[in-house]
Amino acid sequence: NAPRMKRRLSFAFIIAALLFGCGKDDPLDPVPLSGGGSSSPVSFDLAQVPYDSLSNYGFFQGALADLQPSGGVLPFAPINALFSDYAHKSRFVWMPEGVSATYESDSSALVFPDGAVLIKTFFYDHVQPDDGRRILETRLLFRRNGSWEFADYIWNEEMTEAVYDMGGRNVPLSFTDDAGTPHDVIYRIPTETECLTCHRKANAPVPIGAKPQNLNSTFTYADGPMNQLDKWTAQGYLGGGLPSTINTVADWTDTSLPLNDRVRGYVDINCSHCHTDGRYCDYRPMRFSWTQTTDPAMLGVCVPPHQPLLPIHSHIVKPGNLEKSLLYYRMDSDLDGIRMPLLGRTLIHEEARQLIEDWILSLTEVCE
Repeated sequence: NAPRMKRRLSFAFIIAALLFGCGKDDPLDPVPLSGGGSSSPVSFDLAQVPYDSLSNYGFFQGALADLQPSGGVLPFAPINALFSDYAHKSRFVWMPEGVSATYESDSSALVFPDGAVLIKTFFYDHVQPDDGRRILETRLLFRRNGSWEFADYIWNEEMTEAVYDMGGRNVPLSFTDDAGTPHDVIYRIPTETECLTCHRKANAPVPIGAKPQNLNSTFTYADGPMNQLDKWTAQGYLGGGLPSTINTVADWTDTSLPLNDRVRGYVDINCSHCHTDGRYCDYRPMRFSWTQTTDPAMLGVCVPPHQPLLPIHSHIVKPGNLEKSLLYYRMDSDLDGIRMPLLGRTLIHEEARQLIEDWILSLTEVCE
């Protein structure tokens, strides 16, 4: 069963957050709790965006490469993140003054107002030969006239500016991941069409990770740790109507949690945005969302493949048998046309591959 995390935030704590929420010493979160708009240095004119350069927005203060948010720009981090060839990501949200997102359900993205911006920067640390940081792109997803739009900004090698470019690009680099393993990668900066492939719902772009079930966790802000949904509410970026409990996803990296729940958490963020009604792979039988994977068949357990890549693949997941499991074959491949997801990765996610291997070998169901 999915863990249900009860959000506990007393009225007194909210008042304290409102009074003392602006950290003055830590530049990571200089966010006034009054929200964006006139109190924020951000420049975001819906009649003019996308701007030519990232610096024109004023999302960050000081040196652009430091990614220190300006007032009204709120950092956040989902419980589970989409794997992108081991790239690191920093995420922020900004909204105009006087508007806020609203709750629809635990498992659907928050309903954002016009003018809302989700800001995500991709970078690598320990890039060779200098063992330094390389910032590659900053993606904006913003709401205008009731629809979401993309704007991608590609950083120069000096990391002093990022320029609007929706044409896509391949960036070869060598880096060492957090575990100390060296990698060579051709990092893919997507085209607008590629962005839409992953973010598409009924042929219109939507956010992927900004769901209550994936935001119901503690984040360490400059003024101290706080539940992210509560922080958004105190910030004025999230209106009322949240339930007292949220059906929260399992953190797939938390080895203290049940193995099956960790798998469900992983495929929810990495697979369900395509394997959902109205999405790119909705013709497949599986539905990898957190709320649906309580049914083993939604994870592919004992489900015959629609199109086996090899004759030996008898099931999407064959309990106890890696060789006959198509899911494992695709997770264990870096080949174009075989690896899954189809876009967004070229390297094997070794930690997730091991997770899937352990899970399949732990299953005891007998397929008819």
